[in-house]
Amino acid sequence: MASPLRHFFIALSKSPQLQDLIVGFPVSRRAARRFIAGERLEDAIDAIRATNAAGMVATLDFLGEHVHSEAEARANADEYIRALRAIHQARVDANISIKLTGMGLAVDDEFCYQNVRRIVQMAADLGNFVRIDMEDSPVTDRTIAIYRRLRGEFDNTGLVLQAYLFRTESDVCRLMEEGQAHLRLCKGAYDEPPAVAWQEKADVDRSLVSLMKFMLDSRDAYPGTYPALASHDHMIINWTKAYAYTHGITPDRFEFQMLYGIRRDLQQQLADQGYRMRVYIPYGTRWYPYYMRRLAERPANVVFFARAMFGN
Repeated sequence: MASPLRHFFIALSKSPQLQDLIVGFPVSRRAARRFIAGERLEDAIDAIRATNAAGMVATLDFLGEHVHSEAEARANADEYIRALRAIHQARVDANISIKLTGMGLAVDDEFCYQNVRRIVQMAADLGNFVRIDMEDSPVTDRTIAIYRRLRGEFDNTGLVLQAYLFRTESDVCRLMEEGQAHLRLCKGAYDEPPAVAWQEKADVDRSLVSLMKFMLDSRDAYPGTYPALASHDHMIINWTKAYAYTHGITPDRFEFQMLYGIRRDLQQQLADQGYRMRVYIPYGTRWYPYYMRRLAERPANVVFFARAMFGN
């Protein structure tokens, strides 16, 4: 989990100089298309349509985190509203995922809330749903606080929580007690210090399994609880399937989520088996930080990138 390769690529994701270099190469843009639907909304709608045709649903992410002006944040929100309308007009099955640092969290929390609120309002008007992605630990409290405010007015919102953070079990418990636990559970993709997060894969895996078990077991006692397991780890996925089967938990009580372009075979297998399989489909020109985090997660992704950049 805390490999030098992971640290290296996460550090690169924060480098504006390397971003300009990598993004400028046509070959790197082609390599990124494995994980990014395209740079235009129309590309993303086409990817959603293909995903739906394969028996899966989607969540759409417009790439553009860490903005520092109101104008940039408003433009991001405007694009999400455009995306919601496009999803509705195309009659495809997809919701949206947003990052609060792309919505103005660095500007002001109240501004960010109001900016996100207009997205959630539009989604509610169109019968759609908004997932708030979780970012690195310095913004965890603020992200949860804004989510709670939104849930106080709208029920078409969900949140992401990360299994590698020590605090996540407590966060899950509180949100379940509050009836706000519509949660995507993932391992975590940021470079967190040992003071706040498990560093070894085995510890993170145990945490993710424990959180998923807790939510599956507790749904009847806590109305509104709905877990989405975001993992490409076939062992954790198989454990979830087996646990649900042996405990009489029907497939409509949870879902699997995976990233666009990763483990497509497993995605299709789950959909064919009757599970709800949601694919996270990102698009936009600001794909570099997202792409670097994908390289950090799996060595196989680095091999793919190297082959694309330098040839077989």
